[in-house]
Amino acid sequence: MAITDKEKGVWGLDQVYNKINQGSIWEYSGAAGLFVWGINESGQLGLNEGGNPAPKYSSPVQIPGTTWAFVANGTNGDDKFMVATKTDGTLWTWGHNEDGQLGHNNKTVYSSPVQVPGTTWGQQIKREGKRTFAIKTDGTLWSWGTNGGGYGALGHNNKTQYSSPKQVPGSTWANLATMGSACLTTKSDGTMWNWGANSFGMLGIGNNTAYSSPKQVPGTTWNSGKGKLSGGGQHAAAIKTDGTLWMWGVNEYGMLGQNNTTNKNSPVQVPGSWSEVGCNNRGISAIKTDGTLWVWGSNMDGRLGLNEAEVPGSLGRSSPTQIPGTTWNKVVGGLQNNMATKTDGTLWMWGPNSYGSLGQNNIVAYSSPVQVSGSWNTGDGKIAHLYLGAAAIANI
Repeated sequence: MAITDKEKGVWGLDQVYNKINQGSIWEYSGAAGLFVWGINESGQLGLNEGGNPAPKYSSPVQIPGTTWAFVANGTNGDDKFMVATKTDGTLWTWGHNEDGQLGHNNKTVYSSPVQVPGTTWGQQIKREGKRTFAIKTDGTLWSWGTNGGGYGALGHNNKTQYSSPKQVPGSTWANLATMGSACLTTKSDGTMWNWGANSFGMLGIGNNTAYSSPKQVPGTTWNSGKGKLSGGGQHAAAIKTDGTLWMWGVNEYGMLGQNNTTNKNSPVQVPGSWSEVGCNNRGISAIKTDGTLWVWGSNMDGRLGLNEAEVPGSLGRSSPTQIPGTTWNKVVGGLQNNMATKTDGTLWMWGPNSYGSLGQNNIVAYSSPVQVSGSWNTGDGKIAHLYLGAAAIANI
């Protein structure tokens, strides 16, 4: 909620945060404000602080400034940095930088946003482990950081580490996702191209061979829209233009949705008509075209959101199970938690919460979705997981 004048009555949480953190209720505007919460041990929250012990925030705090456009999601435990773009096409990074993943041609840690050169960065940005990927508005794809533990995960046909953006050959890149030491992409022509680690068939190309440059997955009807492609720990999911959902990779906890635990190195279909998909480290959250939300995979710490505890010895759910509600519209998965928005601008999270990563002003774990106070943007790329934390852009 934006405030342009003195507000009477009960304040919303975003107004309270502003009063506490910015000392004023007169000039505040939450429009396109970027809010963060969780642990801040490497400055990944962008609040110009760090230290030992690491600061922790169990409810949303605003990063200075507005006009934020997109935030990069990550599912890896090493994601102690952040990547975001603004509406003017600029790209900003901060946090850990030991492998040059911030793209500033150095290995300096930054605890507040620092701009990467250029003004044509688009809405497709991803981070995984210690590497970053971004697509520009001209359809070119750029990557930097560590190069996948010898797998060539940056896509440059080598195993060289880069501390500033380097272009992956080709154009018309449209969508991207990350998965462990691999990258998944689609082009505007409906083709899919993947590369990096492939020990368990995570690239979906029918073998277990690693590739350090793009390799095409069979088919030409992969949906190149946002929210249609996602990678987890060692499994991946993609939606085709006809709304069918396909998965491949490791299936130890039934995360491929096949009612079994068999690994697949080629895409296999999950029944239903789907609009959004988000992999977490060991599971899946996906939204059908009717606005219903479904989950499957590991239920450790109640992370499936089904209001049930983990059953000792259980692998979780190996086929889709519905979470109540019919107005879900966006979903992303993280290392431990899941987060999703509804069409009414509400944000919901569930799973472990040791560091306040669910934004509930506590450290209580929740095995079903709980609402994060505030009004949130429900467009593409507006919510993201951090290392034991989260980020979201306020409603415009």
